[in-house]
Amino acid sequence: MTDRKAGIGRVTAGIIAVAAMVPYLTLKTLWLTGHPIGITDARFMNDSTMAGLNAMTLGMEAVGLVLALAFTTRWGLRLPAWVVLLPLWVGTGLLSKVVVVVPLQVAAGGLAVFDTGGPIKPWIFMMVYGGFIVQGVALMTAFALYSRDRWPGVFTTPVRHPFPSATRPFQTVVAWGALLVAGPIGVLRLAGGLDTAFEGVLTLAGAAGLVLIVTRRGRGPFWAPLVMAWLGAGALFANGLYVLLIASVQAPLGTPAIGLAELFGTLTGLVMGMCGAFLLTERSGVGDVQAAQHALEGEDGEHDRHPAYHGHR
Repeated sequence: MTDRKAGIGRVTAGIIAVAAMVPYLTLKTLWLTGHPIGITDARFMNDSTMAGLNAMTLGMEAVGLVLALAFTTRWGLRLPAWVVLLPLWVGTGLLSKVVVVVPLQVAAGGLAVFDTGGPIKPWIFMMVYGGFIVQGVALMTAFALYSRDRWPGVFTTPVRHPFPSATRPFQTVVAWGALLVAGPIGVLRLAGGLDTAFEGVLTLAGAAGLVLIVTRRGRGPFWAPLVMAWLGAGALFANGLYVLLIASVQAPLGTPAIGLAELFGTLTGLVMGMCGAFLLTERSGVGDVQAAQHALEGEDGEHDRHPAYHGHR
């Protein structure tokens, strides 16, 4: 497995993701070095809080760049699982809403949705969110192909597939508890605007998906409820943490107040993510026999089926 080259599908998705990150990385670098490109108010550039947030988001994008490269190279398969999964869980939690909601907002309101009247010119928002959409789709695609090669059992086994679990009682309590908390939060958010309503959908789907994979209910493949739980928990945690951070530093682009639901959502997403980590650790290796390659991933002939790589889980 460690000697296997990434197929054309993974490489293409990774290259597209990297290309989509370049404008954002360039913009943040220019801002941090004092170039006010796309800024209408000079005070925005002199704000120490915004400088710190720009440095943080630049670092987050750099992590995304490293992940995209990892998904397209052999050394990426040798990375410890948590090094790949933790930052990507947070990243997909942030990007999933952008990928879905922003195109819908543009379709409904046109390009005027990018004109906020603030210190940042509309074309900056167009470039940034356009890049987020492309890199979100490309990064998730590359990760899906990478995961299929590294953990094929996730895609080939049913959700009911048995495996030994010493922490299953704990996981069951956590999963049902998360559903009890996430349910009201999700319903509350469904009553909001488009972006908030989508968060509500992710919240409810994530909690339901976690219950399904923990209780092993359903006849479908394991990956389907896993994706629900992954996106729902990631969105709860990542978006909630981001709002908490913005509110705590009172950034110029932040909201003046934060609801208690946001705090509970962040904590619930964290607990859901930890529960999922326990489950995936115990389920590691279940059904991991390499499946025949997809057409996009090239042809390996007699090597199409072989044991998956189990190192550094």
